[in-house]
Amino acid sequence: MNRIDVKTPVPVARAPLAKGSSFYLAMRILPPERRQAMYEVYAFCRAVDDIADDGGPRAGRIAMLDRWRRDLARLYAGKGTTPLTEGLAGPIRTFGLKQEDFLAVIAGMEMDVRRDIQAPDWEALDLYCDRVASAVGRLSVKIFGIEEEKGRLLSHHLGRALQMTNILRDLDQDAEMGRLYLPKEVLVDAGIAGDDIGNVLSHPRLGEACGALVARARRHFAEASAVMTRCDRQSVRSPRIMASVYGALLEKLVRRGWAEPRARVRPSKLQFIWAVMRYGVA
Repeated sequence: MNRIDVKTPVPVARAPLAKGSSFYLAMRILPPERRQAMYEVYAFCRAVDDIADDGGPRAGRIAMLDRWRRDLARLYAGKGTTPLTEGLAGPIRTFGLKQEDFLAVIAGMEMDVRRDIQAPDWEALDLYCDRVASAVGRLSVKIFGIEEEKGRLLSHHLGRALQMTNILRDLDQDAEMGRLYLPKEVLVDAGIAGDDIGNVLSHPRLGEACGALVARARRHFAEASAVMTRCDRQSVRSPRIMASVYGALLEKLVRRGWAEPRARVRPSKLQFIWAVMRYGVA
């Protein structure tokens, strides 16, 4: 992404679809209209995430997020699409996607832009997870066709489970951007000072802090699974695949451990194939 300052026109190019990602592959099993709608939501998420992770000036990145807000407001007001929103117009109309959920995702990305998040408290981390992950879930469950109440509950738990797994997976990559998402409470409980990311990630008791986040992620995975057992099987095929793949990824991280050097852990292709065979073939 090109770096900009506040005087530079805000670029409107949408992020390319990552066809090798677990998200993309888990959505391939959906019927064409639902699948394309999910790809458009995914492209939106990638675009705003790229803004948050770009190394350009903060003011310029906030301007880019504000551009998304304005263009979405224009779309929902019935004033037509822009190059940013043209792909979203159909899914919004067909599946009743809510503007507030798109705005929540943007607000979550803005949390990363305003300042580099470092050891937030549990409340702030939960808000962050709700915005950048569970809000995506709230958009997704409408496309999947899950009943409203069950869909919101599933989004709450699965979104947090997936995001916490990502946080644990990306400790070192986030540190390179000056970010640390481990809650300050778990660092304090482990006797780790959270004012220097390098010291945190090399601390001999890091595993205790990570273990607290692992435990919470596991609870969210379990709650999400319980919700999905009460849903129509067809409607939860894709989220079951995501839960299976990322639940296995979480356990791979636990087996690897937290001591340096930490080898990069990725979702297993075999796990994905198994999940598709179990949940995607109906």
